[in-house]
Amino acid sequence: MNSSKIHRQSRETEQKALEINLDDKIYGTFAEIGAGQEVARYFFQVGAAAGTIAKTMSAYDKTVSDEVYGVEVGGRYVCESRLYKMLDHEYILMEDRLRDERPNQKFFAFSDTVTAINFTKTIKGEGWLGVRFQLNANSKPNDLVLHVKLLDGENRIQQQAIGILGVNMIYGVFRYHNHVEVLLQSLMDSLQGRILIDMVRLTGPDFTHLDNRLLSLWLIKHKMSDVAIFGPDKRNMQAGEFLYRKNVLVVRGSFRPLTLVNEDMIRSSWEQFRAEKDVDAKKSVLLTEITLDNLLLEGPLDEQDFLDRADLLCALGQTVLVTNTEQHQKLINYLADYKVPKLGMVIGVKQLLDTINQKYYDNLDGRLLTAFGELFTRNVKVYVYPMLQEGANVMMTADNIPVPDGVKFLYRHLLESKHIEDIRGFHPEYLHIYSKQVLKMIKHDEEGWEAMVPEKVVKQVREKCLFGFPAQSLTFEY
Repeated sequence: MNSSKIHRQSRETEQKALEINLDDKIYGTFAEIGAGQEVARYFFQVGAAAGTIAKTMSAYDKTVSDEVYGVEVGGRYVCESRLYKMLDHEYILMEDRLRDERPNQKFFAFSDTVTAINFTKTIKGEGWLGVRFQLNANSKPNDLVLHVKLLDGENRIQQQAIGILGVNMIYGVFRYHNHVEVLLQSLMDSLQGRILIDMVRLTGPDFTHLDNRLLSLWLIKHKMSDVAIFGPDKRNMQAGEFLYRKNVLVVRGSFRPLTLVNEDMIRSSWEQFRAEKDVDAKKSVLLTEITLDNLLLEGPLDEQDFLDRADLLCALGQTVLVTNTEQHQKLINYLADYKVPKLGMVIGVKQLLDTINQKYYDNLDGRLLTAFGELFTRNVKVYVYPMLQEGANVMMTADNIPVPDGVKFLYRHLLESKHIEDIRGFHPEYLHIYSKQVLKMIKHDEEGWEAMVPEKVVKQVREKCLFGFPAQSLTFEY
């Protein structure tokens, strides 16, 4: 059944907390750092908390926190590793101390480590939250872990948001665990416009069937974040954990399927980016981006189509961005929070021309410089991959595209200042390859498509029947 169509009755935060308190099968502990004991507070205030809460605690002093949970090597306390240490410690204590006395109860351990907005508003507010939980008293536990950005402008209000989110998490794992997309949506109950969730994982023995990359897709689909990330190991990631102060190159494409052109674009732009004088190659990260508008290009969102693209990128060792950022500016703003020194954006020449035309014709009232300034900031550079004009053997590049007359002077300035640059070292013999043609050939297993994609892609398409590859063709030896 499509979980997104399951009827979900809206409940207030207090109702959720009380319902959990009155469920005598659920029992757990709360450990909260950095924004008060806001989650536990809801369960205390609604009554009957003795039926749910074994313990609550906070360890605000860093020395005390280190004594309880261990030292963080990086010196940060609002981080993924801290959260997992808290979950490990608190859940083990629950089992050791209470399992014999409460053999029939489902245990949970809720933890969060949060920094709320400060008085001078130089810290925006973010947090890591997790709940380790059993669905049956004798089963191994599962983990729901997420990273949240807090959008409210006051410390007290951000603390309240953490409290609501924590209640939503605990309620969701026990009430919506059979419908994961609904569980995800329920996290935003009473919080629309107040938070962004940019990373979520749901793992454990009861969720081995779940491809967590779908959680990243659903975050974007339901406007819970503009950006979500997963690695080549298919594990969802949070940008702050691996992008902070790194140079970043983002390659945008449809990857439907990933062809020799895509592989060449990635390789040649990555080599060029790392060779830049102001780029430390050892502190650089390559990301491949799939946008929601691209996934919706041919109709309703097809989750299998998304996973097919993701499988190919992961098989080639790529870290993948899923975004709702058709306009690059949203992605630039998102990455700005992580103090990226140099950002490279890789696009095809046709996409560049479409972007310029859109900004030009949408800003004929004099706001053109502002529109371009938003994209071409000091630390952003656009790398452009060429194409052959269909029906003609003419190569279109950043240097010769037909930009509107009214923007030619500004465009030449961007070229001369190296804000826009053609990719060098590409393979011109690949430019005749078009993804739509390759996709059609794969669906009908027409002879010749294998020569247009990397060898690993051939293997993945054949073994997993990706992109509608006919199953009967599996009799062919590979």
